[in-house]
Amino acid sequence: MAIALAAFAVVYAGDYLSLRFRIPSHREQYGSVEVQRLYEVALKNRKTEYMSEDPKQQQCVYSLFPHFGYSPCWWLEGHRKQVVKLDPGNRSDFWKLP
Repeated sequence: MAIALAAFAVVYAGDYLSLRFRIPSHREQYGSVEVQRLYEVALKNRKTEYMSEDPKQQQCVYSLFPHFGYSPCWWLEGHRKQVVKLDPGNRSDFWKLP
């Protein structure tokens, strides 16, 4: 277990340092992916309503893991449609809106 944790720490640190110091030097750090967000709202009559936003460009990083508050571009490429589930009966969902 300790070896796996140490290996993960080394890979994560290497990924971070590679991104931070642009290793290799011709490497781009940031990119963007067009993402569409859908809101899935549970109604009182047990039906579901979907509302969508216009597609927006979302900034990402070219790395294996999330860094600097951005998701990796490879992950966003595979998750271009993002569904946010909301339950109006659950007031805590209101404050979780992105």
